[in-house]
Amino acid sequence: MRAGMEAVRGEAAAPPDLRRARRVVVKVGSALVVDDGSAAPREAWLASVAADIAAMRARGAEVLLVSSGAIALARRALGLTRRRLRLEEKQAAAAVGQIRLAGAWDAALSAHGLAAAQLLLTLEDSEDRRRYLNARATLGTLLELGCVPVINENDTVATAEIRFGDNDRLAARVAEMVEADALVLLSDIDGLFTADPRRDPEARHLPVVERVTDEIMSMGGEPPPGYSSGGMRTKLLAARIATGAGCAMAIALGARDHPLRAMEDGARCTWFLPQPEGRSSRKRWIAGSLAPLGALSVDAGAARALARGSSLLPAGVRAVAGEFGRGDPVSLLDPEGREVARGLSAYDADSARRIAGRRSDEIEAILGWRGRDEMVRRDDLVLL
Repeated sequence: MRAGMEAVRGEAAAPPDLRRARRVVVKVGSALVVDDGSAAPREAWLASVAADIAAMRARGAEVLLVSSGAIALARRALGLTRRRLRLEEKQAAAAVGQIRLAGAWDAALSAHGLAAAQLLLTLEDSEDRRRYLNARATLGTLLELGCVPVINENDTVATAEIRFGDNDRLAARVAEMVEADALVLLSDIDGLFTADPRRDPEARHLPVVERVTDEIMSMGGEPPPGYSSGGMRTKLLAARIATGAGCAMAIALGARDHPLRAMEDGARCTWFLPQPEGRSSRKRWIAGSLAPLGALSVDAGAARALARGSSLLPAGVRAVAGEFGRGDPVSLLDPEGREVARGLSAYDADSARRIAGRRSDEIEAILGWRGRDEMVRRDDLVLL
């Protein structure tokens, strides 16, 4: 009880300011996207969210959407209206509904001159290192190109064993993947309460939670009725993932128009504070938990650039040793052979040998395809 109450005592702490976040992941549930009566997209509400995103983009923030709703948009059209569907029925509905979901978001965002991009992920994509790196690279490139990625679970191919099962945790994994500053879960409730406020009139709203303890987890209830597969417990599991990765997370009321603007204007919600060790945990993992499978020897100029926090470019690599794949850990050696850094290679050993010492703009001509400009990105690198 003591640890839990210390976490709840965060009411005195200042909540994060969404207006200061530079990269934000927004998760939207089926109940918000789909009109329960007509089983059609709630176009006016989607338009208000798109307007909020456009305003965030105008001040320099990058926004990613994790949106449910594909299955709900197709159930009625396919005659699948009973509460529980078989896996193959869900997959069929997702195949039909995903087109409608992507089209609804594209229409809403394009009205503000924003390009929507669709990405479908499974649990395996967030756990297998190479799939993780591919997904992260794609998302990063889409953001660089000014797109708004619209992400959903790939229900058409995911089996029970490789499903997230809810988009709350998928959103948290995406926030972790792109190193977001904030994750916003738009919900049918304006935050976390000490008990279910629908059943307990004494339930107290918690504006800020400093740490997701076991007692905090016990405040999660059963999933709500309807199309939603989430509930407060899945949101708390998402909070553990996001805050553990150094990302603040909010549970906010999504049923109103312009829900993101309302948050910025001070609407009530619950903020979960990022854990101070979160952003450094991945670096510790690279430095101490992975055995290097190869080594990149760099020149003096590259060694100095690494010491300043720069990425390693192919031009600075003088030799490649070992056999490793893309995403595998490698040692970075200075001209004296000392290990000065460790990181995850953006190329396999054969490709690394072919482009070592060459300019980044030569990569495509040498390999026949265009990969990253960097041999090891600074986000995937830790100095020793």
